[in-house]
Amino acid sequence: MRPDYPSFLPRESAMAAAIAQHDWARTPLGPIDAWPDLLKATVALVLASRFPQAVAWGPDLVTIYNDAFTPILGDKPAPLGRSFREIWSEAWKDIGPIAAAAFEGRATYIQDFPLVVERGEKPERAYFTFCYSPIRDGEGRILGMLDTVTETTATVVAAKRLAFLDDLGRTIAGERDADTVMAMTTRLLAGHLGISSCAYADMDADEDGFTIRGDWAAEGSLSIVGHYSLADFGELAVRRLRAGQPLIVNDNLAELAPHEAATFQKIGIAATICMPLIRGGRLKGLMAIHDRVPRVWTDYELTLLRDVTERSWAYVERVRADADLHRVAAALEELNATLEARVEERTQRLEQTEAALRQSQKMEAMGQLTGGIAHDFNNVLAAVVGSFDLILRGADITGSTHRYAEAGLAAAQRGTKLTAQLLAFSREQKIELRPLNLARLVEGMTELLQRTLGPMVRLRLQLRHPEVGVLTDATQFEMAVLNLAINARDAMPGGGDLIISSTMARIEDDAVLEAGDYVVLSVADTGEGMTAEVLARAFDPFFTTKGIGKGTGLGLSQVYGIVHQAGGTVRIDSRPGEGTVVRLYLPVTGEEPVADSAESRDEGGAGGARILVVDDDADVRGMLATVLDTLGYSVTEAADGAAGLAALADNRPDLMILDYAMPELTGAEVAKRAWEQRPDLPIIFASGYADTATIEGVAGNQAIVLRKPFRITDLKAAITAALA
Repeated sequence: MRPDYPSFLPRESAMAAAIAQHDWARTPLGPIDAWPDLLKATVALVLASRFPQAVAWGPDLVTIYNDAFTPILGDKPAPLGRSFREIWSEAWKDIGPIAAAAFEGRATYIQDFPLVVERGEKPERAYFTFCYSPIRDGEGRILGMLDTVTETTATVVAAKRLAFLDDLGRTIAGERDADTVMAMTTRLLAGHLGISSCAYADMDADEDGFTIRGDWAAEGSLSIVGHYSLADFGELAVRRLRAGQPLIVNDNLAELAPHEAATFQKIGIAATICMPLIRGGRLKGLMAIHDRVPRVWTDYELTLLRDVTERSWAYVERVRADADLHRVAAALEELNATLEARVEERTQRLEQTEAALRQSQKMEAMGQLTGGIAHDFNNVLAAVVGSFDLILRGADITGSTHRYAEAGLAAAQRGTKLTAQLLAFSREQKIELRPLNLARLVEGMTELLQRTLGPMVRLRLQLRHPEVGVLTDATQFEMAVLNLAINARDAMPGGGDLIISSTMARIEDDAVLEAGDYVVLSVADTGEGMTAEVLARAFDPFFTTKGIGKGTGLGLSQVYGIVHQAGGTVRIDSRPGEGTVVRLYLPVTGEEPVADSAESRDEGGAGGARILVVDDDADVRGMLATVLDTLGYSVTEAADGAAGLAALADNRPDLMILDYAMPELTGAEVAKRAWEQRPDLPIIFASGYADTATIEGVAGNQAIVLRKPFRITDLKAAITAALA
């Protein structure tokens, strides 16, 4: 700190330091020591505020701002000391009159004001709520303007998106023809985004040919209905769409090879976003928005297309299922008229088909609902958490207000964890499908299952056909099996048998499953069983028969979502007093199975290193401790950051595994304090919430991050890397 540091500037502010070092003699304000007392007092107040504020002083509007205002400026070049008019020149025609009014003595408050601003690689539309207030001296003269502002872009865009989706939902509600539903959808989406055309297509079985069955085209644009080959649109389109990723092209002439761009140009397309629809690990359909001139697509357009694709296709699938049901009913009615002897058999089969379809439609509808709620509620939670955080940062709040704000913040954080579980059920949380051997995968979980079940439950494995592969996500499937094992254990409080078996089944005519060969993994217990009423609601999110605080009711819902994303289904047989059998049906794949966790895990524990696990989720913490103990490590558990720091001092661990998102002390705060005690302590951040940039902001770009959920082999590799 320089000796002549101005006394009116706070010492803990980065912007205060920048102001102290700035050459003000080159500005209309003159040397900082010669500033008028009113300007010094105003700057001191602005720098002390945690709300974004800026001062525009004098006729030249010389700009001084606080730390909280910095993110609003983005990458604008050297704004400190420049004219407010120059800094926001691209938007001055909109905000200039408002600033002029402040210098005439009129304060102006505006909510969600739209502006096109330049603060990054390209111009962007942003929204702000702000107040321009005049700054007067003791004689009432106006010497400057105070800008108090917050950016509301995320809130406005979210509201805009929700309004469109609500309007779309009302428009197509009750429509029973699939092509009519998609025609309405493409027309509304194209009009909302102001694009040249919007289209949808069904993929052929070879995942190359596709048929555009309907589109909406603006006046002067071509209709592109017809049959096409995906390969003609280029290697990038094939690679991304088959991988379940959107194809985004802003200018095909500039971004693609000439022969690939020519395919787009031939049908009048210069820019496109094409969204794939993946079902059962295969590319089933496409939905795309196009423009006939180059266009830089926004995150809003990409997100909205993704939402519309999922929701509209889910609706179409239900419409088609209803149509199939009606056709089946009509065929059976005609048959029954001439074959009275088969009335009872056909009626029973129809009832079973209807029940299966109703269950499938219910689960699909609940998945869409919970997925939408989870995504939208996350946006709401972000605002709630931010607001409570601002309250807690205030210097003048009372003790009771502080407690209420802390309680609200803790409740919002619990809500964030629930939305993550909802996403798994709704299938918004995508899984990585790879060919695997289920029998070997389950065999590799034997010791983990035995430790989870405890000494009162006998585990028996009857696994057949280890050579047969299925497409699934090994990590998610391990979690599904573990969830079922825990449910079975809880259903046998006095002990019993848990039998996990596998077999093959040929499905020919099923209301839910496509015809083909399936591996059936059965998890059977000798527990209490379920009544018909409980069985009917077993997959419903948040439904549980366990006591308060002993279960979220999302375990079976997650299992359902995981298996259905892999193209299979889950069925339960249970009667009170006779135990429960849960059968997971997964389609057989012809692809060569890759090594699973049972074949690749190393049970060695690197010489029994001591590991401290800090995670506020008791289930995750207990499971992680069990796995680490199985791998041969010495484990200490801590339920929150404070307990973790205390355990760090008492136990001197070799490694800390730290959850990033925890109440009270976050993973960032715990890591910072831990390194103050032990600068050489290796830390693995294990989280499904924090992004990499946030973690690297704490630990640097060498941070070891383990994404939840993770494989045992991933955990072992991360530990080996951290201890190396």
